[in-house]
Amino acid sequence: MANHLLDGLMANAQPEHVFARLPDGRTYTYQDVVDVSARFANRLVALGVQPGDRVAVQVPKSIEAVTLYLGTVRAGAVFLPLNTAYTPSEIEYFLGNATPSVFVCDPKDAGSYTDLAARLGVHLETMGVWKSHGESAGTLADAALEASAAFADIDRGPDDLAAILYTSGTTGRSKGAMLTHDNLLSNAVVLKDLWRFTADDVLLHALPVFHTHGLFVATNTIMRAGAGMVFLSGFNNDQVIHYLPECTAMMGVPTFYTRLLDDPRFTKELVSHMRLFVSGSAPLLAETHVEFEARTGHRILERYGMTETNMNTSNPYDGDRRAGTVGFPLPGVDLRVCDPDTGKPVPDGEIGMIEVRGPNVFAGYWQMPEKTKEEFRDDGFFITGDLGKIDADGYVHIVGRGKDLIISGGYNIYPKEIELLLDEQDGVLESAVIGVPHPDFGEGVVGVIVPLKQAHVEEASIMEAIKDKIARFKQPKKLYVVDELPRNTMGKVQKNILRDRYAGTFAS
Repeated sequence: MANHLLDGLMANAQPEHVFARLPDGRTYTYQDVVDVSARFANRLVALGVQPGDRVAVQVPKSIEAVTLYLGTVRAGAVFLPLNTAYTPSEIEYFLGNATPSVFVCDPKDAGSYTDLAARLGVHLETMGVWKSHGESAGTLADAALEASAAFADIDRGPDDLAAILYTSGTTGRSKGAMLTHDNLLSNAVVLKDLWRFTADDVLLHALPVFHTHGLFVATNTIMRAGAGMVFLSGFNNDQVIHYLPECTAMMGVPTFYTRLLDDPRFTKELVSHMRLFVSGSAPLLAETHVEFEARTGHRILERYGMTETNMNTSNPYDGDRRAGTVGFPLPGVDLRVCDPDTGKPVPDGEIGMIEVRGPNVFAGYWQMPEKTKEEFRDDGFFITGDLGKIDADGYVHIVGRGKDLIISGGYNIYPKEIELLLDEQDGVLESAVIGVPHPDFGEGVVGVIVPLKQAHVEEASIMEAIKDKIARFKQPKKLYVVDELPRNTMGKVQKNILRDRYAGTFAS
């Protein structure tokens, strides 16, 4: 049967080709990837890891963390990456829920987890960033160095689990999305072809590797192409600008692009050799689209995905990459927009719940069969929780999360419609619209505005400017001006924080 994911990812890899170049001068060839991942696989098996066991990992970004992921899959186990910002109390939930056999943490955090791991019966290992020969990078790293570079991959089929990713959990406890070998491989195969990656490409990788975007979209796609990466520990303007001339493509979140645009060194000449900039994980402002194209001549390609489904749609590689849209469904992915209450498809142009079906869609939520059943239609479509529409040309538009829908005075109000209007006003960089408790209407519309640099905006002038452009019931009853919006590590605006912050706006 062989190992479905690993065999597919490595199908085009040449052993001597460089997989990753690091700022410290090290390079990893594809042969190094095979050897080091085998060492990790051997070590995990020696620790008692069985096929199907979970291996939880909360470590700093490193190329070794990527090879640990691959080693876990080669051992037939299930990789569980955890956000490096999670606290010990949050980690306790994940370890208790996923019941991994091994938990790998940063060596500096080992003291925080020793008692917890012992209490939960999880074997604790450590791994940091490998710095120099002879210097310990943690117990797992040290043991892997001594392990054999030969490993017979454990047989795993398309439907076997390869990873569990926990959702962000903004409305209750996080849920573990179970991703199969074919979920991950099918997406990498499609994106490699759709975005025209070849072995000649070099991707600038500055994303975290505990998330779908950096670990699966970026790394898996590059591996499938047999291409290379410049692998940075995180996003840093100086480093990115230094290495861009050596790259052909970049995947990022909107914040990456706005930071680059704020830097005068980011010029058309600097990126003249680049062929592709991809943005995801959060909506890209139309203003950023326009400014980026004017500065560089490149039009950023936006796509749409989520933890449970990997990537679902993409703007075209050739053709019109439209700001404010996420393009078309990927080959092999079915997408429809339905009435949230009846589940029936709505006409093009009307807003409804986005539902998707395809080989990219996860196998369900870990240990939550009832929740899984709730989120799938009988015909196999997954209810994403995202509100959207399909325009006359077939482009998909994301309007917002279903939980962000505002119901005021019995009317349904879609925040995105108001945000687009607010963003158009003089002096406004971006906005977020939320609903908070209101004594008369159930929920009242509140707008939170971030002004452009050196701009001064006033509530009264904004309200006057929009009063004739949108129905009265949709207009914000209160506007707040702030320096920045709260975002998670992937750049998404955390509206739950805004709702908590402004919950008392209309309190009597």
